[in-house]
Amino acid sequence: MRIAQIAPLAESVPPKLYGGTERVVAWLVNELVELGHQVTLFASGDSRTRGELHAVWPRPLRLGRPRVDPNTACTLLIEAVSRRACEFDVIHAHIDWLHLSALSRCGIPFLTTLHGRLDLPGIGEVVRQFREASFVSISDSQRAPLKDANWCGTVHHGLPAGLFRPSYAPGSYLAFLGRLTPDKGPEEAIRIARAVGMPLRIAAKVPRGETGYFKKRIQPEIDGNRIQLIGEVDELGKQSFLSGAAALLFPIDWPEPFGLVMIEAMACGTPVIAYRAGSVPEVIDEGVTGFIVENEAEAMRAVKELARIDRRKVRARFEERFTSDRMARTYEDHYGRLLAAGRPAYPPVASERLGTLASPLVP
Repeated sequence: MRIAQIAPLAESVPPKLYGGTERVVAWLVNELVELGHQVTLFASGDSRTRGELHAVWPRPLRLGRPRVDPNTACTLLIEAVSRRACEFDVIHAHIDWLHLSALSRCGIPFLTTLHGRLDLPGIGEVVRQFREASFVSISDSQRAPLKDANWCGTVHHGLPAGLFRPSYAPGSYLAFLGRLTPDKGPEEAIRIARAVGMPLRIAAKVPRGETGYFKKRIQPEIDGNRIQLIGEVDELGKQSFLSGAAALLFPIDWPEPFGLVMIEAMACGTPVIAYRAGSVPEVIDEGVTGFIVENEAEAMRAVKELARIDRRKVRARFEERFTSDRMARTYEDHYGRLLAAGRPAYPPVASERLGTLASPLVP
């Protein structure tokens, strides 16, 4: 198949530091190429891919300087895909809702994977405007606020089996990996670690809008000894960070759509202690890859039960359920069903527009 993949422009594909969606898109593209498909990736110009890269904007928006209006770059992204739409058998978008109007009129089958939370105001109204658009969820729980959307399946994320090497040693500290925001639970992670008398290492970024929260609630707790802040880590840094941990703490307080960090830990053989929210019960196999808990007290007890977890079985379950090869093959099936169903019955845009090939829209 000739497949277009549309990535967000906030980060490169894959991202150099933080960025879950862009990382998943990178793995998906590479696996689809391995399966023999012709894949074009629409992304930032510094992205790296085994497919064809159509560079829409030279640098990722989050780290790029000078800062630009993201609407400008996203407009060019949609225009680039629209101009080349007739070159593809199927288009796969990972950019929330931005593409729906344009792609609904281009006459090419398209699929949208939704990567974020779906319980925010206004999203239901958007979905009702595009009832024929096909959506994929990244967990069953993610669908709950939008039961009437045209869901064609759930595809759990996967990562390359060889990306991380597992460690079967017990680990000497607890780990927290993610954003330093209240809904990710860093304060709870600190309290759990202190209560059980174990060091906590925090590998995380401080979002621009959360600097006040960080300075007031997190920074005073960091002593550089028992509670250490490492900052953002790349793939190499994650390897040692996660494989050396006794467990990953995931005390979330929001409907997490998936939680990529959980399967990154599992790939390293590291069990996860997670609050029961969002996708957690779909990802964690209780007593095998970690423990699902309701509160801090249960999390503290779970830390003391970590010796029951066989880290070899954690890695084995990762290989069974969460590899990027499995993810790509599942998407491949969805693409095939879209093509078998025929082209969508939307009015196409003018044929002369579709027949115009775009040169890379790089400022």
